[in-house]
Amino acid sequence: MYTEKPLIPASNPEISLKRKSGVWQMWLIVIIFAAPVVASYVMFYIVKPSGGKTNYGQLVYPVQLAPQESLIPIVYGKWTLLIARPAQTCEKDEEHCLKLLYFMRQLRASLGKELERVQIVIVNTDNSQFSASFLEAYNEKSAGIKVFDMPGDEASKTALNLWMNIDDGGQAIQLLDPNGARMMRFPVSPDAPDFKKMRADVEKLLKWNPTGKHGKSS
Repeated sequence: MYTEKPLIPASNPEISLKRKSGVWQMWLIVIIFAAPVVASYVMFYIVKPSGGKTNYGQLVYPVQLAPQESLIPIVYGKWTLLIARPAQTCEKDEEHCLKLLYFMRQLRASLGKELERVQIVIVNTDNSQFSASFLEAYNEKSAGIKVFDMPGDEASKTALNLWMNIDDGGQAIQLLDPNGARMMRFPVSPDAPDFKKMRADVEKLLKWNPTGKHGKSS
């Protein structure tokens, strides 16, 4: 006797719609969180008004990640303005060291409520001691400045030296993102840097990229 086999039930259209909706929601969440980071780089690397380039500093592309073994733990989590100078001559070399540190301190202070997202790091290239008066005027608590001594082991020291001097940019003011990647350099010639133009670059990045808020990398 022939018995009719039960038909395989067709897929439930409601389940399919819910599955598709879930996938779209997942992609929407990804886009929402990625958009600010992508936008900040697009604004600097792609979008240019009819008047010319959008930035004052020299863009570094692709970005150059700082050495993991030495500098990353110091700069990670905040936007960092970095210069490298020897402590032995910094306090005597007003034009090329103290003047720049004062400039960077004032620039950071001018950022208002965003200043906590930015720190200043001076890499002490000769590991000499800064004076007590220097450390008091340029300390981390009031000025947001950290002093970082060169690593003791030769391998790490060599790696950091090579990174700092890529493209002969060792004397410039370097701008690092909160992940420790160098993305911009600012000139330090006698008539530079330009305070208003440099601040405009930093403010634009802070506006378009939310990373580094509250001292953390988002």
